Amino acid sequence: MSKVPITVRGAEKLKAELQQLKTIDRPKVIEAIAEARAHGDLKENAEYHAAREQQGFIEGRIKDIEAKLSHANIIDVTTLNAGGKVVFGATVDVSDEESGDEMTYQIVGDDEADIKQNMISISSPIARALIGKEEGDIAEVDTPGGMRSLEIVEVRYI
Repeated sequence: MSKVPITVRGAEKLKAELQQLKTIDRPKVIEAIAEARAHGDLKENAEYHAAREQQGFIEGRIKDIEAKLSHANIIDVTTLNAGGKVVFGATVDVSDEESGDEMTYQIVGDDEADIKQNMISISSPIARALIGKEEGDIAEVDTPGGMRSLEIVEVRYI
């Protein structure tokens, strides 16, 4: 499997979640299983089955995070010397040519994307249109609502 780009902040969030799952959530669910077992008949013990299901979820998430981190190419945006070009991790201020709306996006990995925080995936149509452009350039974006022209106002590496 090839390396997947991720920002330093995204990698830290995954590591923190992994730490939480391993040190707090996993021991808590093991304790819940032991307690439910002590109640007797496991066939009709809803607490036991719920705890086992939760354990399966936790173990699956741990494996998922470990796999993501092992295939991650962690990119420190602050050390990039991209010469003003839009690259992975850049924060880009854009202005919609038609409506005049101004938006700010940070281009991040697929696992980090969160449109509510204006973090868009590197594989999204907007990010693909912005990559390689510089301040003052116009990016043509094919969206579900039709073509949009976005002028790049500023590119930052924060």
